[in-house]
Amino acid sequence: MRLSTLRELASGFIFTHRRTLLALFAVMTALLGYSATSLRVDAGFNKMIPLEHEYMQTFTHYRETFGGANRIIVALTQQHGDIFNATFFKKLKQVTDEVFFIPGVDRATVTSLFTPNVRYIEVIEEGFSGGNVIPADFDGSPEDLERVRKNILKSGEVGRLIANNFQGALVRAELLEIDPISGKRLDYQAVAKQLEAIRAKHNTEDTGIHIIGFAKAVGDIADGARGVIAFFLIAFAITAALLFWYTGSLRLTGVVLACALVPVFWLLGVLPLVGYGIDPMSILVPFLIFSIGVSHAVQMANAWRLETTRGSDGLAAARRAFSVLFVPGSIALITDALGFLVIMHIKIEIVRELGVTAGVGLFLMILTNMILLPIALSYLRQAARAKKASSSPELWGEHLWRGLARLAERRYAIVVIVAALLLGAAATWKVKDLKTGDLGKGVPELRDGSRYNRDVEAITDNFSIGVDVLSIIVQSHNVSGACTNYAIMNTIDRFTWHMRNVEGVHSVVALTTLAKIVNAGWNEGNLKWRVLSRNSDVLAQSVTPIDTGTGLLNTDCSAMQIAIFTEDHQGETIADITQEVKDFAREHNSDQLKFLLAGGNVGVMVATNEAVDAAQVTMLISIFAAIILLCLITFRSWRATACIVTPLVLVSLMCQALMALLGIGLKVSTLPVIALGVGIGVDYGIYLFERLQYNLDRGSDLVNAFHDALSQRGTAIMFTALTMSVGVGTWTFSALKFQADMGLLLAFMFLVNMFGAVLLLPSLAAYLVKPANRSERN
Repeated sequence: MRLSTLRELASGFIFTHRRTLLALFAVMTALLGYSATSLRVDAGFNKMIPLEHEYMQTFTHYRETFGGANRIIVALTQQHGDIFNATFFKKLKQVTDEVFFIPGVDRATVTSLFTPNVRYIEVIEEGFSGGNVIPADFDGSPEDLERVRKNILKSGEVGRLIANNFQGALVRAELLEIDPISGKRLDYQAVAKQLEAIRAKHNTEDTGIHIIGFAKAVGDIADGARGVIAFFLIAFAITAALLFWYTGSLRLTGVVLACALVPVFWLLGVLPLVGYGIDPMSILVPFLIFSIGVSHAVQMANAWRLETTRGSDGLAAARRAFSVLFVPGSIALITDALGFLVIMHIKIEIVRELGVTAGVGLFLMILTNMILLPIALSYLRQAARAKKASSSPELWGEHLWRGLARLAERRYAIVVIVAALLLGAAATWKVKDLKTGDLGKGVPELRDGSRYNRDVEAITDNFSIGVDVLSIIVQSHNVSGACTNYAIMNTIDRFTWHMRNVEGVHSVVALTTLAKIVNAGWNEGNLKWRVLSRNSDVLAQSVTPIDTGTGLLNTDCSAMQIAIFTEDHQGETIADITQEVKDFAREHNSDQLKFLLAGGNVGVMVATNEAVDAAQVTMLISIFAAIILLCLITFRSWRATACIVTPLVLVSLMCQALMALLGIGLKVSTLPVIALGVGIGVDYGIYLFERLQYNLDRGSDLVNAFHDALSQRGTAIMFTALTMSVGVGTWTFSALKFQADMGLLLAFMFLVNMFGAVLLLPSLAAYLVKPANRSERN
């Protein structure tokens, strides 16, 4: 079927049944609006990690044995003096108990000075002696405090559970994804609120509370996400003001805004029906849908307005606007949807959820922009006052259009092309500095000065182990009693020594570390005996006192965990450390043992970064291949396709160069920006080239054809680029760092893609598009 025939059939059906369709849309809005009231925030730790990655296969397999990365850490600090006073220990006991009873906490993993899994061992004349660091009869007396001080020194927990300067102590615990009491999925925001209640209760002038962990980060991100609503209202007000200036009509402005808001409400209503909630990391999607809706609605409203200024009534103008924009509008909306859908190449549930959510929103937008909006416009009448006001942009734009039309002449086009080549070369040179992963300390989704990141800094400054840990699993095969096998234990010991000397590693803890200390203890504590014995019986004697509760070995010693504490979690640092582990494993893995990556929060980060790296090229190839295919189908010309796609390639390079320049890493929250910017930015080229080719097909030369295309579409293109850039640009003031980064990058891509369409597209057309090669359109 020819596109012209399809267009006429669609037009006839829509405007013949416009009242029925309006009633249907009203019912849909009411029903989905009611459904939206059941929408809930849905955050989850597993959604944030690439579960299909080989590292995460190891992570999930051994998570119940050695613990996962979903932990909370509460640090109680003494503001003046050290911790050895009765008041501090009373509070530490209270904090331990309160953390223990938080729903979702794996109670067996709760660790503090008051839990029985924290013990000390010492060498005495009779052999070994040991016990709980804080005895059961502890009452806070000076004698008890002195006794606890000595026990702490014997326990080896200084720097781990106790601050290096004795001015703080930690309470650690793992969280379960499913609450064992209720059987429901863990409510991370509820956990975050309970942690904040602990802070509010115990944070005083004498003692401070610092809290970190995934649940607390989710809570802080959710708190920051509430500010998104304020930014949405600001963007809405700015958009409304610019629309009124542009149209000169309150009614037309209201219709455009309403039709841009309807798919947002529909989307919020559809999500609960398909079993989705709204994740704090994807809360920006509805506002992107609104911005994109305004962009396309303005094109339809502009076409309708131009028809009314020529004397057409509302219905005839709406029919004509629909016919003119049916093909380019549909193709543009499809490319927008593709920009979201291709990010599903990243095999992380939260990203896939974002892609599905936005894809559904774009599908709903096709209904509102291509059906609801033309119907609504058909009931409007443009007043004479509004006609005069709305023509003002065209009046001041005429001089600009005539100047830009000269770019379709080769003598001017070559200047733009050379400038584009220079920009492309500079961007390509800078892109090499773009890093994958986080580039700062703390949680990158929050600002450096946020309370959470200040808590991270306080803990890392006062405790040796830090908060970033990479867990390596040593898996033994066909070996009975691997812990007493000298060859295996010696290989592990050599690995720990090697990793301690790798740049970026703070410390390493393994079974061999403690076994050597125990062996020395059996020999009067002599440091010369802090070695691994070659005798299996002696080695067994050294390993036996080390409990599985340490997380360093499982019950049959078929798997042992090595904890590598890193100085930070910047992408480059953890990638180098991981590569060292891989190199060692490649050289020493055998039929008897294997070094497996990876657990801990750094293991999750490494897997995520590798997933992003793997998806980057595939994602970009997919989005550009889809756009090229759609352009070829639409315009039936490789020359037209080259004119539309080339500016997008340049702007994509420039966006990545900007990320490198501003120190924004390539990660889960920023990688989709490039695909979204390309998918949405191509709209300008499609709308503009459709009019350009239309004029060429009717005998115009290239300069006049481009001038007429700008006269009909230029104002709307520039207006939408400005409004979308301003709308998302307000995000740069958000408390959420990832939202600020996305806002800045999207504003850049929306604006610069517009310049690419009006400057580079005609310059390329001057050399590529010729009357003899232009295609016939349907």
